[in-house]
Amino acid sequence: MPVPMLDDFLAYTLAGTQPGAQETQGVCANGGVRWSWLDDGVLLMEPAVRDEGTRSVLVSAGVHGDETAPIELLSYLVRDIALGDAALTCRLLVILGNVDAMRDACRYRDDDLNRLFSGRHTQVPHSHEAPRAAALERAAMLFFAAASQAPGARWHVDMHTAIRPSAFEQFALLPHTGKPFSRAMFEWLGAARISAVLLHTTKGNTYSHFTAQACGAEACTLELGKVRPFGQNDLTRFAGADEALRHLLAGTTNGSVPAAMPRVFTVIDQLTKQSDAFELLVAADVPNFTPFVKDTLLARDGEYRYTVRHDEERLVFPNATVKPGLRAGLLVVETTQETLSKLV
Repeated sequence: MPVPMLDDFLAYTLAGTQPGAQETQGVCANGGVRWSWLDDGVLLMEPAVRDEGTRSVLVSAGVHGDETAPIELLSYLVRDIALGDAALTCRLLVILGNVDAMRDACRYRDDDLNRLFSGRHTQVPHSHEAPRAAALERAAMLFFAAASQAPGARWHVDMHTAIRPSAFEQFALLPHTGKPFSRAMFEWLGAARISAVLLHTTKGNTYSHFTAQACGAEACTLELGKVRPFGQNDLTRFAGADEALRHLLAGTTNGSVPAAMPRVFTVIDQLTKQSDAFELLVAADVPNFTPFVKDTLLARDGEYRYTVRHDEERLVFPNATVKPGLRAGLLVVETTQETLSKLV
């Protein structure tokens, strides 16, 4: 008999349904997967039979409540695993992030949830998002506490969609850990048809930064397209990421032909909004990864100026409407050959 929670995890979560005490866990129809409801929008699925080296994969979506396509993909994935239509050979923690914002069809209520991890939620104790950030940190810590310590056994894929168009429609961001980047991660991103990767060079407060730093996970943030309301997404546009994720969870490969490695860009600076006088001197609809030449003035805020210093710098996530003190844009330069030559 189908389990409503698993048959449509998104609808179940949006409705605010919570299982009774005797309904928080079970076995899928085919008997091969056990599931446990852990919290609102948090579901654990595990092979009924596994060994100590089994991979543990956290897959999250909806950390921004209006980024709906990855949420829908994740709900379909849960259904297919429950029905036996998608194989699961690893431990899987499914997280729908900012559930209240999902219900309200907004990005967040008080604060950007993806800036509140690694303990930053303690600095905004009255924020609606603070308790959720703490809860998602605990969920990740508990999940990975039971994970294998073997190299490559811990993964976190955090799926998003972008506010604006991009020169690269689908791209990834990798958190800074101070350790060499993983060839397995880059090959998986290539298989997912991710065309560009952005490398952070300082620690951050995103969910993938948290799991990389605190849980030792191979973590990435995926930007898969444009923000659209529930039900208005063309999910075929995300087939590459969906297929690669399903192969990761099944422990299989995408095929015999190696995928092209993505282009790589490294963060060299950021625009910080210091006050409400901040001005971003680019078109309001400028795409992510738009290149600017040396000596271009990109932003000003009182006496603060940001002028392009390299022959070419690309601007990612420009947003003049953030709160003072937050990032209003990232500046990156291409480092493809250098980065790919150092993968381990």
